[in-house]
Amino acid sequence: MGKKQHQKDKMYITATEWREQYGGKRKKTESAYKRLPFYCCALSLQNFSHPYGTKDGHVFDLSAIVPFIRKYGINPITGEKMDSKALFKLNFHKNADGKYHCPVMYRVFTDTSAIVAIKTTGNVYSLEAVNELNLKSKNMLDLISSEPFKKTDIITIQVKCKLVTCQK
Repeated sequence: MGKKQHQKDKMYITATEWREQYGGKRKKTESAYKRLPFYCCALSLQNFSHPYGTKDGHVFDLSAIVPFIRKYGINPITGEKMDSKALFKLNFHKNADGKYHCPVMYRVFTDTSAIVAIKTTGNVYSLEAVNELNLKSKNMLDLISSEPFKKTDIITIQVKCKLVTCQK
């Protein structure tokens, strides 16, 4: 038989049993930060109809940002001085289903997609397309309009990461 045959027969519940079997104390889930979706204006928090971007990668709707700049003269996200010349038009492309996608790779943008824009043309691509077709091949021409650009003209709109833990 053995000496320790009734070792598990206890008249009390251990801390591990309480936590795992009966509920016990739950670990806290951190959900304090949730990133705004790429298709929303950073000022009005609504879906944009005429997207414009800044060098920092913030996306605004034209109807929301222009009155704000005229009144306050600052970037609403960073608080730095800004005028309307610092904005550039973003050209998002939609597929037949009405969802935003990369015009080169035809991948639909999601909340976890890596999205970049070319500042000189305003065209929006997936980071993978720009890395493979521009940066690795050292071909610094826009993928749609063939206009030249510099590496500093690549603006990151959204970083590929988890929504809860990622911050720009």
